Amino acid sequence: MNLSNLLQPQAVKVLAHVTSKKRLFQDLAEIAHSAYGLNVAQTVDALQERESLGPTGVGHGVALPHARLHGLDKVVAVFLRLERPLDFDAVDRQPVDLVFALFAPEDSGVEHLKALALVSRTMRNAEVCTKLRANVDPAALHAVLTEAHGMQMA
Repeated sequence: MNLSNLLQPQAVKVLAHVTSKKRLFQDLAEIAHSAYGLNVAQTVDALQERESLGPTGVGHGVALPHARLHGLDKVVAVFLRLERPLDFDAVDRQPVDLVFALFAPEDSGVEHLKALALVSRTMRNAEVCTKLRANVDPAALHAVLTEAHGMQMA
């Protein structure tokens, strides 16, 4: 499996102005609803519940929010590029402008972890992040992510 299995083109967006983490989670949930039919309220609640365990801002302007959802049958993703970085309580205290969210079935053990590892490896790649920050076209962003050096999950 690779990122193209997780991330549909319609789940990649550029947002001009996000004012808070709560608003970001709402935006992620609405995009996940449009792309995959996820319940907006359930998705927001799951993201907030996971975030309460510890911030998912992993540093270098990247956040990897993730949640397990009832009724989902496979791991899916949403990617956002924020035009204005958002304070996200990241580990390095830097604001976030690249957000890669994962949503997994409630009972997906290894599959969820493999997907998270793949996304994490991809988003740690400085070249990939530079290309993402240089583009504002969702189709180009999707291409950068899904062609990220042929990275694949085992």
